[in-house]
Amino acid sequence: MRVLSNIRPLLPGLRDYAQAPRTWKGDLIAGLTVGIVALPLALAFGVSSGAGAASGLITAVVAGLVAAVFGGSNVQVSGPTGAMVVVLGPVIAVHGPGALAVVSVLAGLMVVVAGILKLGRVVAFLPWPVIEGFTLGIAVIIFLQQVPSAFGVDPGPSSNAAVSAVQALGTTSFVGLLAPVALVAVVALIMILAPRVHPQIPGSIIAIVVASVVAEVADLPVARIGALPDSLPAPTAPGLTWDLILTLAGPAATIAALAAIESLLSARVAASISDTGPYDPDRELFGQGLASVASGFFGGMPATGAIARTAVNVRSGGRTRLAAITHALVLLAVVYLATGPVSRIPLAALAGVLMVTAARMVSVNTLRSVIGSTRADTVVFFVTAVITVSLDLIQAVEIGIVMAAFFALRNLVRSSGVHREAIPGPAQDGDAHIAVFRLDGALFFAAAERVLERVNEIRDVDVVIIRMSQLQALDATGARVITDIVTALERRGITVLIKGIQDRHLRLVTRVGVLESLRHHKHLFAELDPAVEHARSHVARSRAARITALPGQDPSAFTRSEPHPGSPS
Repeated sequence: MRVLSNIRPLLPGLRDYAQAPRTWKGDLIAGLTVGIVALPLALAFGVSSGAGAASGLITAVVAGLVAAVFGGSNVQVSGPTGAMVVVLGPVIAVHGPGALAVVSVLAGLMVVVAGILKLGRVVAFLPWPVIEGFTLGIAVIIFLQQVPSAFGVDPGPSSNAAVSAVQALGTTSFVGLLAPVALVAVVALIMILAPRVHPQIPGSIIAIVVASVVAEVADLPVARIGALPDSLPAPTAPGLTWDLILTLAGPAATIAALAAIESLLSARVAASISDTGPYDPDRELFGQGLASVASGFFGGMPATGAIARTAVNVRSGGRTRLAAITHALVLLAVVYLATGPVSRIPLAALAGVLMVTAARMVSVNTLRSVIGSTRADTVVFFVTAVITVSLDLIQAVEIGIVMAAFFALRNLVRSSGVHREAIPGPAQDGDAHIAVFRLDGALFFAAAERVLERVNEIRDVDVVIIRMSQLQALDATGARVITDIVTALERRGITVLIKGIQDRHLRLVTRVGVLESLRHHKHLFAELDPAVEHARSHVARSRAARITALPGQDPSAFTRSEPHPGSPS
């Protein structure tokens, strides 16, 4: 029953289309625009992943439609993406094309479960430098993956994009690379110039058309996409066995994590650049998971929210889910009506589209912002990017988060500490034997030892006042350190007074034993002035005791257990 109660808010309803009667014209135009933009990307990502252009197109249709209906954003556009291609390529290379449907379904189910368990807020814990470093690494990988197609050669045997690109370049010949490089240059030039003519011009589709016409007319010796299905295949359940599930569980978990992160980031960006209302992160995970499951049944790839296509949707006037649904239907029309011409598109032209797309993923202003922020953020940014390119995407995110947490913890430790301060007001005789310490910032496990060392260094004092009113955060280790400080000072014959324990910390310090370590329960004060008054009277009694003490007697015995009559209980 609890699971059902969690699923009910994640299901679509008529409320999702409340604005459609007013915005449907803009939604249809935006959907058509995004469909045109998405076509070359879907084909290119399919080819780049090793699944084939047909798989990319099917993913854009099926997953794009399911995610539009069930997702948590009104304007999110989903389909195959560059980040997913980066992860999926090695999986297909190792396990073969037959693993595609299995990992799509498994990863989709994992994302669905994450939505039901309400894990959608997890993206809020990803540091900005990690996200940007991850994006830079993906952009570099996508660009490198296109090098073989751009030079008209087969990819190298390595699963690493950088190594594979170098291996592929070693097999190029000057004559064979002229035609594909020329097509890449034409595509890149058109895509760069088109937005300068008018922002709404779909530069990628125009570039693909021009390159395809040039290749056909000049009969260039370049590889083409090849035959595509002229209809959607019938849905087929993948053949799941326990051995296969255990073998692909790891890759599926990686794909699921990436799908969740990228989709939530895209939805968050869409909510920030549009006035279409907030997004539901848990429903977004639920919808994206269902989209990958459905895509796997039709022979497609795992899908995620696509930031670039979502931004095009918003900027083209999309305001409801009708726009993303239209985008999927436009691509479906291509499947049934235009697979012949599409099959003749040169692979080099698709490589050019992805190279320009990868370059646009890296914002120069963002790079300047990250590098110009702090040294720690810069290190996290570049380390995440380098690990993304050289090792693994999920490992890069994990290491980036750990590094960001380490630097944040270090800064927190530096902001916390203990400071000796002067007694307020005119100095009086005996004040030299009173030490006032103020605890600042956060006293927790990483900073506790430093505070303990600082207080234990004091000498030639009779009373220590510990001020806790400025303490912002306290954990069990920090509270235990305060207990150890009080115990160690009292053992040396130094009276400890504590001032200003906040209500939110009172329960913790009581349970850990801070109050029990005090010599007397009346050595706890709410204000500083009464604490100073008590300390001065204690020093006066101690000095008098030293004067009157007989040889061999302990002067502290005269003052050790007598509380000041004016101290509060």
